[in-house]
Amino acid sequence: MLTSIPADRTDPAQVLIHYKGQGTVERRYHDFKGPLAVAPVFVQHNRRVAALVQVICLALLVFCLIERHVRRALGPEQTITGLYPDNRRVRPTGRMVFCHLGELTPRIGHVTDPPTVQITRGVQLHLLDTDITQTRWPQT
Repeated sequence: MLTSIPADRTDPAQVLIHYKGQGTVERRYHDFKGPLAVAPVFVQHNRRVAALVQVICLALLVFCLIERHVRRALGPEQTITGLYPDNRRVRPTGRMVFCHLGELTPRIGHVTDPPTVQITRGVQLHLLDTDITQTRWPQT
């Protein structure tokens, strides 16, 4: 394998691990074309093209950060049941998180009754119950 990483900074095994991580990048391109529903848009000015690309990249960043937050909040096992009808244990993806949270039902409040969100399934509660203060951040 050829690499731009100097030989004194890494060994062949690390180069292979780094190369194998390429699937994560490819999956983000899939997310870009899938859940974000990026469709052809015709704009007339270069600054609008740049602005559109920036908005799409920000949406992809938020999408990825939500997936990352949910996975880190789950801890070492990083799997959850209830995402699929057969209740198998899987790692949650951003698409699944949005799919299940998109089914939440907001209830309009009144003067004496505050607005609430009606949770219809347990997996929604589990996804919403991830506290950012309990997220396990890597030690640097």
